[in-house]
Amino acid sequence: MARRKYAREFKLSAVQLVNEQGYSVVDAAKSLGVDPNCVRGWIAKFSSQPGLAPSGEGALAAELQRLRKENARLLMEREILKKAAAFFAREQL
Repeated sequence: MARRKYAREFKLSAVQLVNEQGYSVVDAAKSLGVDPNCVRGWIAKFSSQPGLAPSGEGALAAELQRLRKENARLLMEREILKKAAAFFAREQL
């Protein structure tokens, strides 16, 4: 199976769909007819360039997603610490 090559402009338009227009990676990939992993890779590659960083609704959605992941991680860590504290409190008795 041959690898498809996409023009730089096509890749940039996919990144802009996600970063500026608020599309999810999967929705942008479906609308363009490419694999979502390709779009994720292009976002990682081009988002560091000036002018292509997330802005508008895309930036808000990305920040919200990042904060939700961080919140879930912190809640999980807190539960682990609670269980550890209870375990060691029983050990002390």
